[in-house]
Amino acid sequence: CTVTPDMSWRPTYRSSKFRNVYGKVGSREHCFDGIPITKNVHDNHFCAVNAKFLAIVTESAGGGSFLVIPVTQSGRLDPHYPKVCGHQGNVLDIKWNPFMDNIIASCSEDSSVRIWEIPEGGLKRNMTEAVLELYGHSRRVGLIEWHPTTSGILFSAGYDYKILIWNLEIGEPVKMIDCHTDVVLCMSFNTDGSLVATSCKDKKLRVIEPRSGRVLQEANCKNHKVNRVVFLGNMKRLLTTGVSRWNTRQVALWDQEDLSMPIIEEEIDGLSGLLFPFYDADTHMLYLAGKGDGNIRYYEISTEKPYLQYLMEFRSPAPQKGLGVMPKHGLDVASCEVFRFYKLVTLKGLIEPISMIVPRRSETYQEDIYPMTPGTEPALTADEWLSGINRDPVLMSLKEGYQRPSKLVFKAPVKEKKSVVVNGIDLLENVPPRTENELLRMFFRQQDELRRLKDELTQKDIKIRQLELELNNLRNSPNNK
Repeated sequence: CTVTPDMSWRPTYRSSKFRNVYGKVGSREHCFDGIPITKNVHDNHFCAVNAKFLAIVTESAGGGSFLVIPVTQSGRLDPHYPKVCGHQGNVLDIKWNPFMDNIIASCSEDSSVRIWEIPEGGLKRNMTEAVLELYGHSRRVGLIEWHPTTSGILFSAGYDYKILIWNLEIGEPVKMIDCHTDVVLCMSFNTDGSLVATSCKDKKLRVIEPRSGRVLQEANCKNHKVNRVVFLGNMKRLLTTGVSRWNTRQVALWDQEDLSMPIIEEEIDGLSGLLFPFYDADTHMLYLAGKGDGNIRYYEISTEKPYLQYLMEFRSPAPQKGLGVMPKHGLDVASCEVFRFYKLVTLKGLIEPISMIVPRRSETYQEDIYPMTPGTEPALTADEWLSGINRDPVLMSLKEGYQRPSKLVFKAPVKEKKSVVVNGIDLLENVPPRTENELLRMFFRQQDELRRLKDELTQKDIKIRQLELELNNLRNSPNNK
């Protein structure tokens, strides 16, 4: 019997070097225990990690605070461990600077964004002074993202429906993206950071050119209510997680240059927690973790059909509130670790590392699973990026084990209090408070401002007195007679 080519049997499963990837939970001594994880229900991870530090937003009375613990200091945490606690409202998001291990940004219900510099070895006492306080949003700020290739550019999205682009070298917002009609839920950059994709409560998915603020593509998601979006590296594709019209969780794949219809939509399950997507451009693996679930599913993504190939599922009985992700240069290359999550288990006050491992027998460096990867060096300065230049990330090899310390030093600009005008609008002009909380925040901010002005007046009085004395001395000196 002859088989014609078009009828020939083809396996539905492409062989993949990642088909046997498995999740390995850190042993008890590698977990972080006794942590008062925030009970805030905001849909963020409340956790950020890099090769040096783990930061977690905590439950705190009055104001907002987060912990910063050296990654190597696992185990049970002292209840009096120092915190970063300068915000007047709950902290809603924290993100480490991708190029400076000691710099972290936070945003809060107090409508400010703050930049903190963590001392080497971690905190010895509570930190209340940020190196930079950024005011520009009129309502609480729910989301921050660092630009992926540029030093000193930070994006923040607030409940005033605006995205501000901050140039930290001058400590000012240099651009306002004002195309959303509701709260921005998620921001994701393409590889060189020339585009940003957003999902929004107004049910629209957008691809935006951030420097001009122009919306290049927009999808009105009627059948697939988008929650989270992620750019798939250089594939010119976007992946979104959301909910179908029958309230089942699903993922959708989109062509970034045509959002009229998704390429595919795939049902995941009937559970209700938000699905967080994590994409690893080096391995083309997608991880899906549901908020409140204990499992993490993972897939391989390709540009040809079936586009999304299910690999396996990591299972655990403990539900996750959020997940931090270790950057590539912080992974254990010797044990073929390709991804590492830090899982927040609120009920136990526990942070649990979960390593995704490719089983290999060989002891040598596995070139095929560790291609060159974006490193810790920015490709551009803030001014270069703002002037319209795009550059791909500066790549590094993980072969020699990551040693190179960053030579960048964060210099906070000296700021004078003045109006902040972006797109012809003064962002610091008094916006009427809409809630009692906002009224209180405004009151506290005005109190701070009054205190600062009083101090300034006192200083000026002293200066005037000194100058008057010097003038008198000059007048009465014998040389002048």
